[in-house]
Amino acid sequence: MNGTRKETMDKVIAWRRHLHRHPEVSYEEKETAAFVAGELRRMGWSVRTGVGGHGVVADLEGGRGPGKRIALRADMDALPIQDQKRTEYASTVPGVMHACGHDGHTSALLGAAERLAETVDAWTGSVRLLFQPAEEIPPGGAQAMIRDGALDGVDEIYGIHLWSQFPACTVHTAAGPIMAASDEFSARIVGKGGHGGLPHQAVDAVTIGAHFVVNAQSIVSRNSDPILPHVISIGSFHAGTTFNVIASDCRMEGTVRTMTPQTRLYLKERLEQVLDATCRMYGAEYELDYKFGYPPVVNHAEPTERVLSLARERLGEDRVSVCQPMMAGEDFSFYLEKVPGCFLFVGAGNDQVKAPHHHPLFDIDERALETSVDLLYDLATRR
Repeated sequence: MNGTRKETMDKVIAWRRHLHRHPEVSYEEKETAAFVAGELRRMGWSVRTGVGGHGVVADLEGGRGPGKRIALRADMDALPIQDQKRTEYASTVPGVMHACGHDGHTSALLGAAERLAETVDAWTGSVRLLFQPAEEIPPGGAQAMIRDGALDGVDEIYGIHLWSQFPACTVHTAAGPIMAASDEFSARIVGKGGHGGLPHQAVDAVTIGAHFVVNAQSIVSRNSDPILPHVISIGSFHAGTTFNVIASDCRMEGTVRTMTPQTRLYLKERLEQVLDATCRMYGAEYELDYKFGYPPVVNHAEPTERVLSLARERLGEDRVSVCQPMMAGEDFSFYLEKVPGCFLFVGAGNDQVKAPHHHPLFDIDERALETSVDLLYDLATRR
């Protein structure tokens, strides 16, 4: 099993392209998990499957004696998006694609696993690999894996997210909050339908819903501390059946992103106050279902400094940055609530590969996979 570096990276790219062709959405990663488990067993890892659903946990003891147990995590699920790329590795599953880089995360961690197995006699302590299902859809897979013992005995944890909006083979992270709490809500406004030419006889749910959408944005612009990062976005709005009928109800869905517990609780309370006041002003009723999702991803100081130091050593000062927090969410936050660790971004974009995450043309610069393998290996063995 003493392959060359190039042989390992050829495998990583082949794994990534295989997974990209055969994506599975959250909670349905059965074949992906079987593929991962099979590769790990071939390498000599001790493998446990069915962890927190379709999760895979693998352990390996270093040959130089006891030490820390370091966990490395990758997510495996894809998204319900139609792949529009014209590549030989485009998704073969209608309406499903890896539009967030999880295929790259999984293959990079497999690459690190192979390198760790090949050098097992050279390092101290033990390494645990977490291949996690269902990152994309709350409640997510992290909590279920934790309940099934994935973090038992773990001293530190690290995770990588490939990011197409950063240049390929760069590294970006920071101590403290690095990604936002991700909450969701659905609202139904109930008015009174009627004739499109007789609006005075109706209670127009479309008009009321439109006012609520605008009023909700005023929470961010006029009610909340502008120094604290927060976002309210309405992603779905459905009402009406035809052009000349006033809709009796409308339904909408949205997300709320915050960085602090105080802001998180305040926005939930204020959003319902605004919805209630808007509906009362026009004589409508409402239903609101508000769900707390993932908490903020909060990196620990010492592991984060360790990541930055190793990345600078590998890549040079100019390819590593302490970055600003971003308002995307990640259930890696649940791991960091239990043990120290760091979540980091590896740039995966270039002039041709620059579609944003969750886009039908999303892709990665595969050179980023080698950077990811190197960092994961360093983080495991240098501890």
